Amino acid sequence: MDVATRTGPLITLWSLRMAITAHLVAVLAQPVLAGRYLTGDVDAITAHGAVGTALAALDLLVIAAAAVYVVGGRGALWVLPAAVLLFLAVGLQIGMGYARQLGLHVPLGVGIVTASVLFTAWVWTPSARGARSDRALPEAGR
Repeated sequence: MDVATRTGPLITLWSLRMAITAHLVAVLAQPVLAGRYLTGDVDAITAHGAVGTALAALDLLVIAAAAVYVVGGRGALWVLPAAVLLFLAVGLQIGMGYARQLGLHVPLGVGIVTASVLFTAWVWTPSARGARSDRALPEAGR
């Protein structure tokens, strides 16, 4: 096999895949926990808050993985700003939740879930693997 031939995703893409998938799992837990609270499980709101706070930390991992993917792995340029926007949205979501501003908290949550599902779905497609790799890799020995 030629050194310049790449057959699978780089570690940078795998890092992004793992980070955004972990983020998605936490995001999908949020409506479940909120629903449990609304049906009478008062302890679920504590878990909802803790998972929301953990999402901010996960988003920092997503941003780091996105930066490495874009810079080191020559990934799609839109990924890093999208990761930063997701982090900012989660931060606003946390603030609105603790402020009990449900008029913004609920629709913003729907937007975060939607964006997270789409981002995660995209990162597992073949187009994520070849985002900017259509340029020829330097040949060995040049």
